[in-house]
Amino acid sequence: MPKKYLVNALLGLAFTLSLVGCNSSDDAGLSSDAASPDMGVVMPDLGAMVDAGASADQGINSDIPAPGEWAQIEPGGDTVCSRGTPYRFFVRGGRPDRVIVDFRGGGACWNDLTCSVAGSIFAEDVSDFETLSSFAESGVLGGVFDIAEDSVFKDWTIVHIPYCTGDVHWGNAVHEYSDGNNVIHHKGYVNASAALQWLYDRYLDPENILISGCSAGAYGAIMHSAYVANHYLDTKVAVLADSGSGIITDNFLTDSLPNWGAQQNIPPFIEELQVPLSELELPDLYQAIGDYFPQHRFAQTSTAFDADQIFYFEAMGGDRHEWPPRFQDSLERIEERTANFRVYVPPGPVHCVTPYPFYSSRTVNGVKLSDWVRDLIFAEEMPDSVKCQGEDCYDDPVCADCEINGGLWCGFCRGWPENFRPPAEAGPEMSDGSGGE
Repeated sequence: MPKKYLVNALLGLAFTLSLVGCNSSDDAGLSSDAASPDMGVVMPDLGAMVDAGASADQGINSDIPAPGEWAQIEPGGDTVCSRGTPYRFFVRGGRPDRVIVDFRGGGACWNDLTCSVAGSIFAEDVSDFETLSSFAESGVLGGVFDIAEDSVFKDWTIVHIPYCTGDVHWGNAVHEYSDGNNVIHHKGYVNASAALQWLYDRYLDPENILISGCSAGAYGAIMHSAYVANHYLDTKVAVLADSGSGIITDNFLTDSLPNWGAQQNIPPFIEELQVPLSELELPDLYQAIGDYFPQHRFAQTSTAFDADQIFYFEAMGGDRHEWPPRFQDSLERIEERTANFRVYVPPGPVHCVTPYPFYSSRTVNGVKLSDWVRDLIFAEEMPDSVKCQGEDCYDDPVCADCEINGGLWCGFCRGWPENFRPPAEAGPEMSDGSGGE
């Protein structure tokens, strides 16, 4: 089994996204002290991004927040978190013609074990607006949250959709695990739809929408992008799914995914998707949505050896060394079948990039990710796909920088690169001759 990957999360914060690494043990790779390995990314509560001079109640439940200010929205109704607590989402005021719809990550649960480890591998609740800190000024956040003067996103409206239901924003079911002793509200689809309806009611005609999401949020981004695009028929839509590549085991589809009640939430207006969910793979979803909306742009980014996605693949019963080639095969399948799809694959094991400050410096083959995303949104022609190749995929400047400056994401770099190379016994077609773990 692989060694533990641990990111030093700020566990005192109420931001339940806290992916803090991966811990594999003999019980399906899960441990109650795994410190929340999620399908999300370590970042602080977005409530912390309110201007330091604002009072804790400023903006709460307001209609549309002023530019640069955050508001907490409590939609009520049928929205709910996994164990029955209230749901909320957050909005940063900005330009009405440019909107980011960002889906938060936060793990997943799908059976008695994974849904009963008290939030160790999935976010059970959404933090409240009063968890204020100085993170906005500390340099922890970047990417789509960057407010620096040279950031393309500095003045965009952001609708940030948290996640507390263990179902990658797809579910609409209440499932009883452990013979009814563990009831989970898999209502991610309901919660996300409420946030999107809030957007539809207030931002009537944006020119550009970027739909983003890292980890579990990446799956929310691609699924809900169909609904967003179908609502805003004249808006230019771009999708950037970060670190959610859909590499799963066969038994996960047949034995676990149905617990979420996701089948009924597949976009009904896309005929190609009207088949049993167990017969769909992520490339099918990208192809069908991409073909239905040929005027829009779809993209994935993920490191070549994403430690967190590998952790979850193992938790489903997969072999960790199968994940990298299966990831590459999935991307190639989508590219071959979907004309308006591109990928950006950096080296290394770090999970997610869109919320981090190194988003602006991440470079592969001479192409900066921030420039590539700008072209994805605005350029007349879509940018070409960018991928690390061969030995270059083991040369990660983000992990190298961790030895000097550290960072919340550095736990993913433990054991890098030795523990990520194929074992020598796999033979020349799988090994580069560098040895095993």
